[in-house]
Amino acid sequence: MSKDPLLQPYQLKHLTLKNRIMTTSHEPAYPEDGMPKDRYRAYHAERANAGVALAMTAGSAAVSKDSPPVFNNILAYKDEVVPHIQNLTDACHEHGCAVMIQLTHLGRRTTWNKGDWLPSVSSSKHREPAHRAFPKLIEDWDIERIITDFADAAERMKAGGMDGIELQVYGHLLDQFWSPLTNDLTGPYGADTLENRMRFPLDVLAAIRKRVGAEFIVGFRYTADEAQKGGITAEDGLKISKTLADSGQLDFLNVVRGRIHTDPAMTDLIPIQGMKNAPHLDFAGQVKKLTGMPTFHAAKIPDVATARHAIEAGLLDMVGMTRAHMADPHVVKKIMEGREDDIRPCVGATYCLDRIYEAGDALCIHNAATGRELTMPHTIQPAAAKRKVVIVGAGPAGLEAARVAAERGHDAVVFEAQPDPGGQIRLTAQSPRRREMISIIDWRMAQCAARDVVFHFSSWAEAADITVLNPDVVIIATGGMPNTELFETGKDATHVVTSWDMIAGDVKPAQNILIYDESGDHAGLQAAEIAAAAGSTVEIMTPDRTFAAGVMAMNLVPYMRSLQDKDVTFTVTRRLLDVTRNGNKLTATIGTDYSDLAQEKEYDQVVINYGTLPLDELYFELKPLSSNEGAVDHDALIKGDAQTLKRNETGGFQLFRIGDAVSARNTHAAIYDALRLVKDL
Repeated sequence: MSKDPLLQPYQLKHLTLKNRIMTTSHEPAYPEDGMPKDRYRAYHAERANAGVALAMTAGSAAVSKDSPPVFNNILAYKDEVVPHIQNLTDACHEHGCAVMIQLTHLGRRTTWNKGDWLPSVSSSKHREPAHRAFPKLIEDWDIERIITDFADAAERMKAGGMDGIELQVYGHLLDQFWSPLTNDLTGPYGADTLENRMRFPLDVLAAIRKRVGAEFIVGFRYTADEAQKGGITAEDGLKISKTLADSGQLDFLNVVRGRIHTDPAMTDLIPIQGMKNAPHLDFAGQVKKLTGMPTFHAAKIPDVATARHAIEAGLLDMVGMTRAHMADPHVVKKIMEGREDDIRPCVGATYCLDRIYEAGDALCIHNAATGRELTMPHTIQPAAAKRKVVIVGAGPAGLEAARVAAERGHDAVVFEAQPDPGGQIRLTAQSPRRREMISIIDWRMAQCAARDVVFHFSSWAEAADITVLNPDVVIIATGGMPNTELFETGKDATHVVTSWDMIAGDVKPAQNILIYDESGDHAGLQAAEIAAAAGSTVEIMTPDRTFAAGVMAMNLVPYMRSLQDKDVTFTVTRRLLDVTRNGNKLTATIGTDYSDLAQEKEYDQVVINYGTLPLDELYFELKPLSSNEGAVDHDALIKGDAQTLKRNETGGFQLFRIGDAVSARNTHAAIYDALRLVKDL
């Protein structure tokens, strides 16, 4: 029996959990028609098979029709959900993993123009800033109806074989009642006393208990400190926790700290890269100490050492490592096998959550198999025959190609023009707050080193360097260089510098700067941070109706916090048409897509952020020498079949290009390009 605190079993009521690691409730937005079908099942089964003790599914499953899914939630109010829940439960139970589900009514944290177009309801008359829908102030008959809906949904989950449920009591309807910031009611559920504010969640709990019985496991995931003036204080939260424990109705407490009504608030509750690890862990420990209740918690616990400390120090009974398991579903298995160094690290990029809140599906920025378990492997299988694979470029695409090729058993050789690996990620990591991104590169370099991949750094590969190796496959992953050609003008913007120049430190910020951002990705705001911190007057301009759209909600927060107190302005719906020099100043001609308006404005420096153009000369030089002439069979690629196209009978090798060597995209796209191509070589 292992002495590792993380690998000790835990007895939760009648349920024995085989270790102390869980995935907390989160909605990856994989349901189909509101049902957790094959994709959803495969996602959780992968983690269950690798040793997770408890999978808390959904985040959150909706109990009522007037809680329409804003991020493709499971529809727990439909009877047809039961067999799908049973399939999900069975898939996890097969591997000894307990399964529960989070139920909720979103209240005002939704909208009215989805699902059945019913008005949202809340104990508050005010809209939630994040979702913007003005709710109907809840009536007595709504309360009665929703209490019944919760009980009905709990009964469905029990019928589907779930080991238990948790109720979502932060940011959603149950919390809207018990927070003084979101309760505008009078009477028995009114805002005047904590007892009244807690009445609705406790009435829901009582109705569920009456329906599912005393043995079925039920817990709350709740905020015990809203960390905002006028809200639930830490003192209030401890009192709430004691009341919940003393009720005798709950089996566990899953504690969070903060609010989620705005992007900044949610980012403090669910911290991202550059923020402190496990910032609320000690507070969760206070709740456990006060109540003596089984206590769960998750908030940026990305590494095994922190998780181990949480259990060993008695702060938690079960530690949530949810984003960590999106990066690597095999965390527990690797701990058990003494392979902690092999764990693919979560870098806190929060690409997963940000995508959900933009109506996408959850994807890990550097594990392209997450969420694609039905088509992409987390464990690479060896190839039937060994081949020579030459890769040009050691950015994220090239390194993923090398890693996967080596795991397939191929002989992999990598050329890189720079003295170090990393490509654009090495540039990104220049910003202190984004240094964690370099782990994407470091992990792959360690994986390649363990598999004897040969690297040639500071080597500008030419065609002869490739062909002399007699490769079977050549993969061009050379990335791109900044594009400075202004949109549809035919003009290459002279006298300008790029966001890359500023991030790399090759160019120092001038006094009065225009950052023209037509990409909307991190690089524009990174350059703005650097310039603003140096004391520059900065104008960030975009032709779009919103700025930095590619950065997305939670990642935008740290940028805004760093820029709010600086001399920075944001200009939308303006397009840069030309830049000319006027003495020691630059004159920018600025137009708009909405009219013929054109104006001139002077700056000391103009910084362009407009994506990249592929570094593809080597690809086109090698193209006529290859058997497929660079062509990709898209049908085979999507289906997961090997590439067999042959367009040139005299060609000696297959040729492919991936990542930004094809077109400017992002890190995830580059890694996905590599994985789905090379896994079948």
